[in-house]
Amino acid sequence: MIWTGILILFCLIGLFAYYRQLRYGLVVTHMGDYASWGIYISNFVFFVAISLVGSLVTAIFRLGNIHWSTPLTRIAEIIAVSAILFASFIIVVDMGRPERLVNLFIYGRIQSPIMWDVIVISTYLVISLLLLYLPLLPDLKILNDQKEKGRGWWSRIYVLFGGFWKSNARQERINQKAVLILSILIIPVAFCIHTVTSWLFATTYRPGWDSTNFGAYFVSGAFLVGAGAVVIAMYVFRKVYHLERYITETHFDKMGKVLVLLALIYLYFNVNEYLVPAFKMKKTEEVHLVTLFAGDFAPMFWFSLLAGLIIPAVIMLFKQGRKPLPMFILGIMVVVGAWFKRYLIVTPTLLHPFLPMEDSPERFKHYFPSWEEWAIAIGSLAGVLLIITFFVRIFPIIPIQETIAEQDATPEK
Repeated sequence: MIWTGILILFCLIGLFAYYRQLRYGLVVTHMGDYASWGIYISNFVFFVAISLVGSLVTAIFRLGNIHWSTPLTRIAEIIAVSAILFASFIIVVDMGRPERLVNLFIYGRIQSPIMWDVIVISTYLVISLLLLYLPLLPDLKILNDQKEKGRGWWSRIYVLFGGFWKSNARQERINQKAVLILSILIIPVAFCIHTVTSWLFATTYRPGWDSTNFGAYFVSGAFLVGAGAVVIAMYVFRKVYHLERYITETHFDKMGKVLVLLALIYLYFNVNEYLVPAFKMKKTEEVHLVTLFAGDFAPMFWFSLLAGLIIPAVIMLFKQGRKPLPMFILGIMVVVGAWFKRYLIVTPTLLHPFLPMEDSPERFKHYFPSWEEWAIAIGSLAGVLLIITFFVRIFPIIPIQETIAEQDATPEK
């Protein structure tokens, strides 16, 4: 209850800050003519990145016939659904005039990359919801069959969402086929959602964004931070709900190996992202790179690179580093480093336009979020955690039917 109360409090503070923004306008933020996106878009890219873990664990692992990931699929999917919901919300917050959102659907032009983002985000959300719901149906049947089903308001939720499920052969066959089709569909959509997000930056002619590497750079980073978020959730659920029998040290060991692979891939694209511009050293790129490597943003840059990428990858190369507690700490480092990385993608570039800032107010040359921006950003993160918390308290976080089926199919040693 304390945890839920804290999350609700942060959400309410965020809603109050958003009320102030709606009442007084974007003037309550510290964004301006140059830093016109700021922490809102950083949060958007961060949430979109985390959401890709649903396709990694649920789809890629499922299609690859990797059965050890079964206890993790529902964890990954609820993270994906909650993250993509608040990614959509944070975009509305950044608009300043949310009542004009409808114009995007009435007058939207397919030539605009923003319209591409709306399409892929909506598609990804629908597929993720279905991949969360369809495998849940057999578990709802088990819960509805319990003798205690008449006790508690949650039993009505089980009947509402799964009362029609009879678990007969026809339903099972249709369900399995639907999950297989969705698992195939979500992979290209997942790649599209972050590729299109990267194109929103890359098609804008700014130093630091003028890159053909951005699509692969964003996708590889998204898989890394998503896997890190799953590791954190694994540890928390394992401890709080005593799931040591289902989420074992073997799962942490295997997820550690996955994280090392993803970290190495992401490191490769980081080298591409900075080495080529540094080698050519055009004037505008030079200012941007110096700001990151040795300027005002250097502490944040080196923290995100070392603490959020290189150090976790090195530690996880060793078996002791892939134990539950070290993996939990490393997962936090990866996720925090990833958030700073998204902030660095947005802010420094906006503060270094091609045209020099001449005769501009001093406040336009710097950016640090106002308390309203921080409150909304933290409130959106609390909202993601609140959705996960409510889901876990109502529905089983470990797939019951799939786990039983796999245990029966595994030969005894």
